[in-house]
Amino acid sequence: MWIPTEHEKYGVVIASFRGTVPYGLSLEIGDTVQILEKCDGWYRGFALKNPNIKGIFPSSYVHLKNACVKNKGQFEMVIPTEDSVITEMTSTLRDWGTMWKQLYVRNEGDLFHRLWHIMNEILDLRRQVLVGHLTHDRMKDVKRHITARLDWGNEQLGLDLVPRKEYAMVDPEDISITELYRLMEHRHRKKDTPVQASSHHLFVQMKSLMCSNLGEELEVIFSLFDSKENRPISERFFLRLNRNGLPKAPDKPERHCSLFVDLGSSELRRDIYITVHIIRIGRMGAGEKKNACSVQYRRPFGCAVLSIADLLTGETKDDLILKVYMCNTESEWYQIHENIIKKLNARYNLTGSNAGLAVSLQLLHGDIEQIRREYSSVFSHGVSITRKLGFSNIIMPGEMRNDLYITIERGEFEKGGKSVARNVEVTMFIVESGGQTLKDYISFGSGEPPASEYHSFVLYHNNSPRWSELLKLPIPVDKFRGAHIRFEFRHCSTKEKGEKKLFGFSFVPLMQEDGRTLPDGTHELIVHKCEENTNLQDTTRYLKLPFSKGILLGNSNQTMKATKESFWITSFLCSTKLTQNGDMLDLLKWRTHPDKITGCLSKLKEIDGSEIVKFLQDTLDTLFGILDENSQKYGSKVFDSLVHIINLLQDSKFHHFKPVMDTYIESHFAGALAYRDLIKVLKWYVDRITEAERQEHIQEVLKAQEYIFKYIVQSRRLFSLATGGQNEEEFRCCIQELLMSVRFFLSQESKGSGALSQSQAVFLSSFPAVYSELLKLFDVREVANLVQDTLGSLPTIVHVDDSLQAVKLQCIGKTVESQLYTNPDSRYILLPVVLHHLHMHLQEQKDLIVCARILSNVFCLIKKNSSEKSVLEEIDVIVASLLDILLRTILEITSRPQPSGSSMRLQFQDVTGEFVACLLSLLRQMTDRHYQQLLDSFNTKEELRDFLLQIFTVFRILIRPEMFPKDWTVMRLVANNVIITTVLYLSDALRKNFLNENFDYKIWDSYFYLAVIFINQLCLQLEMFTPSKKKKVLEKYGDMRVTMGCEIFSMWQNLGEHKLHFIPALIGPFLEVTLIPQPDLRNVMIPIFHDMMDWEQRRSGNFKQVEAKLIDKLDSLMSEGKGDETYRELFNSILLKKIERETWRESGVSLIATVTRLMERLLDYRDCMKMGEVDGKKIGCTVSLLNFYKTELNKEEMYIRYIHKLYDLHLKAQNFTEAAYTLLLYDELLEWSDRPLREFLTYPMQTEWQRKEHLHLAIIQNFDRGKCWENGIILCRKIAEQYESYYDYRNLSKMRMMEASLYDKIMDQQRLEPEFFRVGFYGKKFPFFLRNKEFVCRGHDYERLEAFQQRMLNEFPHAIAMQHANQPDETIFQAEAQYLQIYAVTPIPESQEVLQREGVPDNIKSFYKVNHIWKFRYDRPFHKGTKDKENEFKSLWVERTSLYLVQSLPGISRWFEVEKREVVEMSPLENAIEVLENKNQQLKTLISQCQTRQMQNINPLTMCLNGVIDAAVNGGVSRYQEAFFVKEYILSHPEDGEKIARLRELMLEQAQILEFGLAVHEKFVPQDMRPLHKKLVDQFFVMKSSLGIQEFSACIQASPVHFPNGSPRVCRNSAPASMSPDGTRVIPRRSPLSYPAVNRYSSSSLSSQASAEVSNITGQSESSDEVFNMQPSPSTSSLSSTHSASPNVTSSAPSSARASPLLSDKHKHSRENSCLSPRERPCSAIYPTPVEPSQRLLFNHIGDGALPRSDPNLSAPEKASPARHTTPVSPSPAGRSPLKGSVQSFTPSPVEYHSPGLSSNSPVLSGSYSSGISSLSRCSTSETSGFENQVNDPSAPGPGPGPCYSGPEEPVRKESKTPPPYSVYERTLRRPVPLPHSLSIPVPPTAEPPALPPKPLAARSSHLENGTRRTDPAPRPRPLPRKVSQL
Repeated sequence: MWIPTEHEKYGVVIASFRGTVPYGLSLEIGDTVQILEKCDGWYRGFALKNPNIKGIFPSSYVHLKNACVKNKGQFEMVIPTEDSVITEMTSTLRDWGTMWKQLYVRNEGDLFHRLWHIMNEILDLRRQVLVGHLTHDRMKDVKRHITARLDWGNEQLGLDLVPRKEYAMVDPEDISITELYRLMEHRHRKKDTPVQASSHHLFVQMKSLMCSNLGEELEVIFSLFDSKENRPISERFFLRLNRNGLPKAPDKPERHCSLFVDLGSSELRRDIYITVHIIRIGRMGAGEKKNACSVQYRRPFGCAVLSIADLLTGETKDDLILKVYMCNTESEWYQIHENIIKKLNARYNLTGSNAGLAVSLQLLHGDIEQIRREYSSVFSHGVSITRKLGFSNIIMPGEMRNDLYITIERGEFEKGGKSVARNVEVTMFIVESGGQTLKDYISFGSGEPPASEYHSFVLYHNNSPRWSELLKLPIPVDKFRGAHIRFEFRHCSTKEKGEKKLFGFSFVPLMQEDGRTLPDGTHELIVHKCEENTNLQDTTRYLKLPFSKGILLGNSNQTMKATKESFWITSFLCSTKLTQNGDMLDLLKWRTHPDKITGCLSKLKEIDGSEIVKFLQDTLDTLFGILDENSQKYGSKVFDSLVHIINLLQDSKFHHFKPVMDTYIESHFAGALAYRDLIKVLKWYVDRITEAERQEHIQEVLKAQEYIFKYIVQSRRLFSLATGGQNEEEFRCCIQELLMSVRFFLSQESKGSGALSQSQAVFLSSFPAVYSELLKLFDVREVANLVQDTLGSLPTIVHVDDSLQAVKLQCIGKTVESQLYTNPDSRYILLPVVLHHLHMHLQEQKDLIVCARILSNVFCLIKKNSSEKSVLEEIDVIVASLLDILLRTILEITSRPQPSGSSMRLQFQDVTGEFVACLLSLLRQMTDRHYQQLLDSFNTKEELRDFLLQIFTVFRILIRPEMFPKDWTVMRLVANNVIITTVLYLSDALRKNFLNENFDYKIWDSYFYLAVIFINQLCLQLEMFTPSKKKKVLEKYGDMRVTMGCEIFSMWQNLGEHKLHFIPALIGPFLEVTLIPQPDLRNVMIPIFHDMMDWEQRRSGNFKQVEAKLIDKLDSLMSEGKGDETYRELFNSILLKKIERETWRESGVSLIATVTRLMERLLDYRDCMKMGEVDGKKIGCTVSLLNFYKTELNKEEMYIRYIHKLYDLHLKAQNFTEAAYTLLLYDELLEWSDRPLREFLTYPMQTEWQRKEHLHLAIIQNFDRGKCWENGIILCRKIAEQYESYYDYRNLSKMRMMEASLYDKIMDQQRLEPEFFRVGFYGKKFPFFLRNKEFVCRGHDYERLEAFQQRMLNEFPHAIAMQHANQPDETIFQAEAQYLQIYAVTPIPESQEVLQREGVPDNIKSFYKVNHIWKFRYDRPFHKGTKDKENEFKSLWVERTSLYLVQSLPGISRWFEVEKREVVEMSPLENAIEVLENKNQQLKTLISQCQTRQMQNINPLTMCLNGVIDAAVNGGVSRYQEAFFVKEYILSHPEDGEKIARLRELMLEQAQILEFGLAVHEKFVPQDMRPLHKKLVDQFFVMKSSLGIQEFSACIQASPVHFPNGSPRVCRNSAPASMSPDGTRVIPRRSPLSYPAVNRYSSSSLSSQASAEVSNITGQSESSDEVFNMQPSPSTSSLSSTHSASPNVTSSAPSSARASPLLSDKHKHSRENSCLSPRERPCSAIYPTPVEPSQRLLFNHIGDGALPRSDPNLSAPEKASPARHTTPVSPSPAGRSPLKGSVQSFTPSPVEYHSPGLSSNSPVLSGSYSSGISSLSRCSTSETSGFENQVNDPSAPGPGPGPCYSGPEEPVRKESKTPPPYSVYERTLRRPVPLPHSLSIPVPPTAEPPALPPKPLAARSSHLENGTRRTDPAPRPRPLPRKVSQL
């Protein structure tokens, strides 16, 4: 049975559990779980990371932890009772873990590794805390390290700043908001502005001395030298090196490492140097022999110098090499470091051995304890401490020092009867009073233990040696008295014995007879002569002698034998026990000289402060002893001396001695009667303040009042203890009188001089310190009343003195911070006076920083949810006094411009933040009663209105992102919680007071605006938070957005008819709210739109305003990343449901559908734009959106914006042609007018003419770059016309030259013909604009099918390539996947005029083959019925699919949607006819090119002839004869009679062409190919005989074939054989995926395809029919890979392409479902070649075989018609330009139909017809060629004389007019989606146009007289309002 758990509530999973049992909960190791129930070793509960899923798990898998439970029961919350730092660490590391992995994914390696190390460190520290064996101090230290690392990681990862108090996280609900703000601000400042360390330390480690010839031991002495003051500032660091230059004691780091401590910031400057002096220990001369002398001397070796500023650039200087210099003369040794610093190069040079000193130097910052913690390894190994000389900047009490510094300066000695100067060595001893030498009290420096004697270094032959060696003598105080220092002087011989001969001595006592020590300074000592063997151990023999020249001069009666020799030393005492000051000694010994007391007290002020603080307690005892002795006489003097000492401790140098005085007062002070005198003197001073002229001394007294009161209070307490509380009332009266005097003096206003106000300021600044002393003797209320009276006596005039006002405020601040204010009883007494002064200052906007601090302190004492009566009353007082002024202050300071300086700006932000925190604290403390009282306190509605407007404005300011730093989420959430609570209270007041007749738009608008920006805050978007953070926020505050959303809805419903005031203004803000991905919020807010539609419908009968605003805002909001697919569905479903019963339902549904479709496109657009590279998806999506804005929404400005976005995409992708077409859309909106246009996008303010000119030039440039020169020429002409009309001949000339250059490029530059591919996008996973639609795409240059397939699969990486070309079924359409179906298609040019015209170069024709294409074709061969194995052509049918696009390619996109598809089946006979027609056309073209010498090489003709003739001999066309000319076929297909005749005719025509071709071939064939030619002639006769042709005349009456330039021509009486221009097409090149041309390669592997391709290009192959008999083999083709490219799957084409049906058995199998590229497929049966116009006219066979067609303009009977009536046509010669003499004008006809709008080159990829944005005229051309119309249309004038063909069954399909060769024409009988008018040049409705465009200004006749144009009615798109003048 499951039992609810009592104590087992919380645990950590210690082993993963898969949850495989029923109701099992899957857990991973480390998860935390909350346990609800238990049963037999199992628990039931949930993981805290996913509390919604509950289940069971084994109890053994969980380690239980202590936890406390809140809200026991169903909604209980478990909080672990572990240390809060541990809890924070655990949750933070979990969050970091996820983000840490993301760092690796984002390749942020540096942060990844650093965070990894920090996480490991935190885990180690966490283990230490969990073990629980740490001491209190160590635990504190570990927590400090943990929080520092947590803060660092949070900052690096952009996480929130955590408020902490004593290393533990703070719950914002448990402290006041002002305290929270201070914690946040403190941590933020600590993070941003590291505190500059005031103390610095230099770490020195000696490594070695690098020198070539050492051989002697060395002494190295480091010290710090101030070159500015020319003195050392530190003690010395002394170490010894061995003969190799390495430290002598490497195992003792303290002997070669030192820390120079207590360097102030002022000492880190360039003129502070590290000096290194090196002394060698050895022989006198460096070059002496080793056995010359056994005695060793200290001799100078070298010196090195380094500026300390060089260390400031970097912290560590490892193994720095210092150059070692030596002075040129030894006498300069004492100042060698100064010479090096001053760079006096003449006085020193590098040492002879070129030595280098290797040292490691590091500058450390912070106090010494901090350094010990941070660099514990340095101190644990050992390091010597080198102090500064003398006391540090701050003298610490308890510091015991008694150091005497002696500098051995110099000496003056006589020669001593020698010819050369002496080598003098000084030896120093410390001798105590008993004559014994003191041991180990001479310190050479840190790093070396003290010694008993000192030997100076020796200067060679120098009677005036200068040493300047500093020594420290740490002599104990008890041994100081009576001790002296003795200096012995010896001459050091350089002879073999090396003797040191004593020749004199000096001495100096350490203390004088009066008790003073040796004074600081330089002392000239007398050198007493002595014999070599003199015994100086008996000190009595010389101590009576004078020791100093100064004493000797003073006592002239003493005579000395010799006074010429002198010895100088400098002494400096650093002692906390001994003094050199006689006045100090006199004061301390006042009892011995009572008569000197007055003088001593007067001289106290002149004594150095350091001397006073050294003897502070003794001095104070002396003063109070004197006071007790005679208070009447010395009271005032003692008071003044006491004031002097108290103020001395205010100095920063002695500040640390205040605790010493405090201790003295508490423990040692014994003046029980002193309080009377102190009060009396103090009152005497206060009473004279107003009268005294000089206030300096009085101000000193007032400054010291804190300690004076301390002495008064302590004295009174001592008196009370001694007397049992006598004279209590008298004491109270004295204090009252004293404070009355103070109040009187404070209430006085300063007149004239400011001395009085200065005294008032001094008093106020120190008065709050007195409160705590008064509390020791008086009741809290008494003290509070005293203080209130005192502060209340201050003058209220604000403008009196600004400095005094500031001090008054500081006094108030200190009062609030004092112990007195923390007591609730006293606080209630003091609060009114505090608020009074605050109110005054805030009103004047003065001292805001201090005001903010005081207010913060006031609120810090008021905890949250304090329900005590006193607190509620305090809140009442504060609300009444400060709420209004606080709001005004915040408005005032936030409206000011922020200061420029960084420090000022920080200060500005601080004060703003503190006021905001104060306001939030006050609002959080307010209860219902407070709000009610506040609202009732307003007398009029105007006052209430102003208040509400003010507070709403302030709230909007608080919500601003810049109000708090980015990572202060905790503070923002607290602020938002307070704001929403307050708004809920105030909204009720809004409803009650400002509705119906009292409605106020401004206040309601302010309310809604506040609510909207509240919901939109970044810090409330919980979806962006980590799961743990989101959970915490929801538990503490809930989702505040939903609460505010419900409040908005409620308030909106209350508005009633006033809602109309907010329509459409609030549509945008509310829409922004609904786009937030919070389902509850959306469900609440979306219905408001229905309400808006309803009220707008009532007001104006429609809701166009709502629609317009929705659409405008949707674009901008969704482009910012807001909204999603769920929102689209929700918006649609909620509103559709809401409007079901409305009368305006239809228009509402229309609006919702429009908005929903716009959302679809905007979402697609946003998703596409997230990708990096420009691809088809981005472009297609932009086109879809652009068309939607134009055709469905009619939003011209948005339309133009997206035109330019599309233009930029094309430029980025280098789609220059498409870019030009895109820009044309904007160009079409403009006219050649002078209307001014405003600045828009990147366009400046200019006229419409200028902008259109600019656009024209940009479009021409892009057409040029895209090699679409023909279109560029048209635009050149148009702009040239404008220049000409304005007589701007300069620009006209440039434009004509540009036009000419484009003509040149057409003729000179090569253009590649792109491939075209049909792409189907199937499945629901595609974007809306692609989903279940098919498109035709224009490929890139050199892009073949496989490359295109791969590109598409890269753009859609999740798509599946379909391996067949069949139309997919419904399951594919509805699949939750992406399917791509891709195959190549063949473009079908709409006009054949240029292509058919003879003599037009191929580089002109190539443009018309692949431009302005609407129609594309794709063939799939298949067998119908039983397949004849002997002759497969009998059953080989072709399924021909025609695709019609919504716009022609190229256009504004590289792909356009297929608008219509038609499928037609071609019978085997029709297929055979087409094959032969294509082959005949190919032969004619090659023969013509050969004749006109257009061919550089005859090989193509040779191979083509060989392929046809050889194939015919080997089977060829005979297979067609077997299939279709047999009696059986003719009887079974009587309807094919004409077609059979046509096939026969084509065979005969082919024979005639071949015969003429052989004749031409013979004329041009090279000699080496003659044998082949002979073979071809022989085979041709065999072929003729196989066809049953002996002579042509036997079959037909043949007239001589008359080709131009001698080419064959069919005679007019030949058999009927008209060629369909629509069924012909030249295939210029082949795809790698096409079928090879020959049977033997029928396996169609990629390699065989490639070889066939090469053969086709080079014109060489194994067999000539492999190239020119262009037919696919009947074998199956397969791609080498299923994924590399989605294949174009078709059925195989007939092998009759080369007119040879003979196939080997292995090739005679089905080829259905084969993949090949139609453009590449070498089957000319499938790809008919357009016939050249000249050849059309010449081969004018009179027949109209009913060829298979997929023409949409033909009815079914026409398509199936077996024959056409034909009329013979006499041939007419074809000239190059038959209409040259009558060129028609290209000027548009005024009567032509032009609908206003834009170009149709906008693709509509969305599926619906939406591109009707162009109203430009389109050339009326049918899908068949003009020549076909000549054949079929009896009314059409022919190109030459002769009767026209009549076709009674063929309706008139179009006029006999064709587009000009350079026009951008479009197909007819389709929806009017015209191309840009700029590229449309109407042509005269006469015969075919000239080969070249006419001159632009030649014969501009109108078209009124011309034939009529097609005027089919077409749906017109919605016209745009002409707002373009503004754009």
